[in-house]
Amino acid sequence: MRTKSIFFLLVAAMAGISLMACKQDKNTGEVNTLSEAERTAYLEKGKSIAGETFTVLSTQLQAAMQDGGVQQAINYCQLNAFPLVDSLSKVHQAQIRRTTLKARNPEDRPSDLERSILEAYAQKEASGETLTPMVQALEGQEVAFFAPIRTNAFCLQCHGKPGETMKEEDYALISRHYPEDQAINYQEGDLRGMWSIRFKSLE
Repeated sequence: MRTKSIFFLLVAAMAGISLMACKQDKNTGEVNTLSEAERTAYLEKGKSIAGETFTVLSTQLQAAMQDGGVQQAINYCQLNAFPLVDSLSKVHQAQIRRTTLKARNPEDRPSDLERSILEAYAQKEASGETLTPMVQALEGQEVAFFAPIRTNAFCLQCHGKPGETMKEEDYALISRHYPEDQAINYQEGDLRGMWSIRFKSLE
């Protein structure tokens, strides 16, 4: 099913960068560090896109949940989530994704680059470090923005522990729609995944 799980909630620190971003010089082919001004601009752009996408998706999801609980929310995801994210990607001329090491929808599985960032976030989390958004220059004058996503109490209705923070009947329905689901057994505040957004550089 071409759908994006929209149960991710963004609770990411909005200051600082934990990874150095680099880019290739168009004339020399050498890799250079992004300037502070560039990193600041790219971070703000990424945060803005992620924030708007989160607001739209979470508002629609909460409305679906209020109308018919988890079952209605799952129906909403199947029919509307992917087209909504796709339309926002077109509006922002960007590629907007939410990805995780424990995917529900196979389409949310990470690329090699995304996996390396997710694993770095997981290592920092395990060592008690603060996770912050980051930017990285890519080939083809593209910039990638990454920001951690955490769970909260609302998320646990669909990503918690079956029989405890998540109803068994709701998980049975989710399992029918997503037979390869790995996105359960989270607790409030856990690192759920990350935003992965690509857009053209400002040059």
